[in-house]
Amino acid sequence: MFIESEAVEIVAKLMAVSARTAPKSKGSDVIEIKIVSKDELGALAASMRSFGEENNLNFFLRDAGNIEKSDCCVIIGVKGDGSLGLNCGGCGFPTCSGMLREQKAIRNTGRDTAFHGPNCVLRQADLGIAVGSAAKTASIHNIDNRIMFSAGVGALKLGWPGDCTVAYGIPLSASGKSIFFDR
Repeated sequence: MFIESEAVEIVAKLMAVSARTAPKSKGSDVIEIKIVSKDELGALAASMRSFGEENNLNFFLRDAGNIEKSDCCVIIGVKGDGSLGLNCGGCGFPTCSGMLREQKAIRNTGRDTAFHGPNCVLRQADLGIAVGSAAKTASIHNIDNRIMFSAGVGALKLGWPGDCTVAYGIPLSASGKSIFFDR
């Protein structure tokens, strides 16, 4: 499987390029990307299991098994706690400054949630576009993949990637049968 694993690593790098070059609000880039190597997948799976057990989310345990069987995982996150200054209200607050005040208040409570919000809705759209672009790249190259909320949460709990408030993981595999099919 060395040839397939090497190909998956190349495609992971191409996925990072797709995420980086995806369109972003006002042309400002707050996307962070980490390629989780085969050697790091155990730590990611353990983080996912821990959060899943603490929060009674059994699908985290199932997804952790997929992570362990993967060749690598691309984590794409966003720093969604900034403001674009548009006061669009999409985050649920009438002004960006109101959203920023609420972020500070919530962080001071010390709550341990999956993601750190509230977040700018436009930054969340940027993340979705970047994740979609990356998954498209994997698909074009026939690499089995699945976008996972759970892998993003596990990565954030490990401090990956960077100082993000929301992240998703895209585990990758190249084998005779997709490991993401019969779950």
